[in-house]
Amino acid sequence: MKLRALDITLVGMFVALMAIGANITSVAPFMMVGTVPITLQTFFAILAGAILGSRLGSIAMIVYMLVGLVGVPVFAKLKSGPFMVIDPTFGFIISFILVAFIIGRVVEKKKTVPAFIIAAVIGLVVNYLFGTNWMYFAYKFWTAAPDGFTYKMAWLWMVPPMPKDIILAVFAGIMAHRLEKTVLSKGQFKQLKRVS
Repeated sequence: MKLRALDITLVGMFVALMAIGANITSVAPFMMVGTVPITLQTFFAILAGAILGSRLGSIAMIVYMLVGLVGVPVFAKLKSGPFMVIDPTFGFIISFILVAFIIGRVVEKKKTVPAFIIAAVIGLVVNYLFGTNWMYFAYKFWTAAPDGFTYKMAWLWMVPPMPKDIILAVFAGIMAHRLEKTVLSKGQFKQLKRVS
């Protein structure tokens, strides 16, 4: 698999955007529900798949995960390191790879506004299902769970950020479609979409 300079630049750009989106809580610490920070990671993961396609979008999310695991503080609350694999929120990080890949696959087949929006919402559902279930099992099997923690509680923690994520998912779908019809349909970007 050969990556061009443009591919590497775009992957790097999305890794940086994910790191910024992950740490919104650094400037707004009140954006926490239970142990789950309200971030913009899902928004940028959706954009990665919709703009870069399934191949480059998922590569960007894999690089983001690996950068954090080797010790660069790019995860939420500036966390990093290999111990993160046992963190209750690590399932969300893994889900970003699936989100970008699935969204990329959908929009590669159909380039309409509804297709982009539907792909974004599907990606959001994957993010919530994978991340929330990982969090539940992490608390039940390898991390100390809060008092009275239940499967229902895990999902209740996801309710406050859900409206924000739904709105941002739809916005990301519309924005990515707009970029597809303008910037991404020209020059080197057109070649990028062809090989993604």
